[in-house]
Amino acid sequence: MISGTITDASGRTLSGQTTEAFWNAVRHIRPVSIGLNCALGPKELRQYVAELSRVADTFVSVHPNAGLPNAFGEYDETPAEMAEEIGEWAASGLVNIVGGCCGTTPEHLKAIRQACQQHSPRQVPELPVACRLAGLEPLNIDADSLFVNVGERTNVTGSAVFRRLIKAGDYETALEVARQQVENGAQIIDINMDEGMLDAEAAMVRFLNLIASEPDISRVPVMLDSSSGTS
Repeated sequence: MISGTITDASGRTLSGQTTEAFWNAVRHIRPVSIGLNCALGPKELRQYVAELSRVADTFVSVHPNAGLPNAFGEYDETPAEMAEEIGEWAASGLVNIVGGCCGTTPEHLKAIRQACQQHSPRQVPELPVACRLAGLEPLNIDADSLFVNVGERTNVTGSAVFRRLIKAGDYETALEVARQQVENGAQIIDINMDEGMLDAEAAMVRFLNLIASEPDISRVPVMLDSSSGTS
């Protein structure tokens, strides 16, 4: 069972992923359930619950807060208010597992249960086969997709410029190579560090860690291109 947190009105998790990208990143584990909890109240969380319900072919859980915290860090949404909102999710077939997070009490949970028990749990959808990838944003490749643009300039065997930068330890400028590829339409970034004068594993880890801190690059998936199973 996996649950993530939408941290603010941007609709992204703490790591910066959209809801669908979050699911794409963990779906290979084939969890019993995928869900969202904390940070937001039911009103703010609903659109992301609906999105998760649409894309996930497993059970969906949700545990919102009792509204947003007030100036004193307390939660003011009543059991009846919370139950009405979550009951609508159940009536709309969005959820399989419901509960509450910050600010909820036994009275909240009782009201939620009473509001939801009259409805059937969400039916887990059968989704069409596709290659579902994720950076901070999703990339789904299916039978209807056109060509997928893979940026291969971040490859020491294919780019003399990139090789020179990596060998010189100029990773900041090397990041610009990756950034330019994304800006020019690359949907996936191919990264290769196979060069005889490099510690390929160390170079790969360092560069990937730097990419992870650059959302304008890491919004696309990364393809690890290596002749070594360890790197």
